[in-house]
Amino acid sequence: YRDLHTFELQAPTRLIEWARGNRVCVAGYGQSDGNEILQLIPPPTLLTKETQGLCPERDFKVECGGFSERPVYSLKYVPDTSLLVTSGPPDSSLQVWQVSAEDSDVIKSVSTIATENGTGQSWAKIATISARAPWVLHGSRLDRVQITEVESRKNVYTAASRGSEELSSLAFLDCNTLLLCCATGRLCLADIRQPQSLVEAMSVPSAPWSEQWCMGTRHGAQGLEPSSQPVARLSSRGLLTLTDLRKTSEFLALAKAKVPSPGSGAEFLCVSWAPVLEGYLAVSGFDGTVHVYDTQSWDSSGREAEPIFVHKGHTFGGAGGSRDPPLVTVHTWHLQKPRTLLSAGSDGSLHVWDWVQPCGKC
Repeated sequence: YRDLHTFELQAPTRLIEWARGNRVCVAGYGQSDGNEILQLIPPPTLLTKETQGLCPERDFKVECGGFSERPVYSLKYVPDTSLLVTSGPPDSSLQVWQVSAEDSDVIKSVSTIATENGTGQSWAKIATISARAPWVLHGSRLDRVQITEVESRKNVYTAASRGSEELSSLAFLDCNTLLLCCATGRLCLADIRQPQSLVEAMSVPSAPWSEQWCMGTRHGAQGLEPSSQPVARLSSRGLLTLTDLRKTSEFLALAKAKVPSPGSGAEFLCVSWAPVLEGYLAVSGFDGTVHVYDTQSWDSSGREAEPIFVHKGHTFGGAGGSRDPPLVTVHTWHLQKPRTLLSAGSDGSLHVWDWVQPCGKC
């Protein structure tokens, strides 16, 4: 490691979100009521773009917080606002939160976005954007996807129905284009200017019905078309596919992550592209580790890929003396620092780490 920071949360968290001012938002998922939502100030070394050596203050600090009556399974900051949107059981409704001004340390609930036929549906996956107005893209199934204006709660768009498959991930590619990933691995593109269009991308390799998938999208450099950025998909047995949305008839690459396969379990699957390093992605959700891969040498052979770095810090923690080893529930990349990641564990541990670049890549 070049650097490693740890912080112990009161409850396990399954999400990490960057907010205004380089703040970090986390939320608990383990309780039926009283789950914390916190906005943290990172250690000073993470607030600068350049490494500044030793720093006397190495801890996160709680800036403000609130409590959710339901478990928080997804949390997104609404860009250019002081709002957060969350979702979680027992239905597909969304909760909107206001991060209070500097003179207050409270994150308060301000509204609920109810969904049509939301009762009985699983919790909604969400994505946010503020290109035109503060919007949230949300849905639990392919025929339940819509865009809602966060502040007015007005419905802006409803996707054309094409089956009722469960969704695992969704994303804005830009202000007009949406990408939806079903739990079966099927990708669908939608254009909000054409409400009845829903384009299916390439299917994943044949696999058992029990296999679950998630996706990770990469925001390209300024001036690049979002569709030119590859989409990564990860399965519950560790299979990784890279797909170019401009040419969905073939895979860019196919590989097997070097991780244990938990069978059909996919609750914490996470794959994400590095925002600064070209071709690097991280994988977690199989055990207490996070694996980082350089995909630039991958081909379509499907052979096992060798990670360039493995973060094992969560496996040596374990708050409360739990019998089961901690599981990494989520990870995310720092927005400016190329090799810095944040990861959270089922034991309430929050880690920020920066690995040393291998000599062969210097």
